[in-house]
Amino acid sequence: MIADERRGLADLTDTLTPEQLRAPSLCSAWTVKEVVGHLVAVVAAGNGAALKTLVRSGFNVHKANARLAATTAARPARELAAILRAHAENPFRPPIVGYPGALTDLQIHQQDIRRPLGLAGQLRPEPLRISLDFLVGGRAVGFTPRRRPAGLRFESTDLDWAWGDGPVVRGPAEAVMLALAGRRAALPDLDGPGVAMLDRRLP
Repeated sequence: MIADERRGLADLTDTLTPEQLRAPSLCSAWTVKEVVGHLVAVVAAGNGAALKTLVRSGFNVHKANARLAATTAARPARELAAILRAHAENPFRPPIVGYPGALTDLQIHQQDIRRPLGLAGQLRPEPLRISLDFLVGGRAVGFTPRRRPAGLRFESTDLDWAWGDGPVVRGPAEAVMLALAGRRAALPDLDGPGVAMLDRRLP
């Protein structure tokens, strides 16, 4: 599933114009190309480069991540796509979050790219289910603070999936996933009495 997502992102990257690559993504202050750079750096930067960047960033993981993404994104887009394809089967398992975290990172970031550009992209049901379970399962360090889903019930309207107790947040599985990951842009796709509470918990 991870390999398929990497190849799909490579295919998408190859279709993007320079203007689209410079456009803001849904992910903080990153451009579309910087999001691609982040996903390339995850598998291609190497432990040495990652450690050096972490030291330069005062061991702040978020700052190091942003620097590594920006550095990698300086490469031509076609090169980034080629690296993704070359590393599609890379077995790297991120610490703590494991393979579910890697899969979720790819799914979320692809929508970070597609949504602001108005590009449709259907996520597959089984990977989506894995990501939803991961985001509410307590291991989603860096993705979902524990307090975000606490006391709410999340229900997918297009996937046989639900979790939690409390006021309901209901909508397409993709929107539920993005909202759990802190993407405020997904809120208009959700309804239910729990949406207002979730809104207050998003950055």
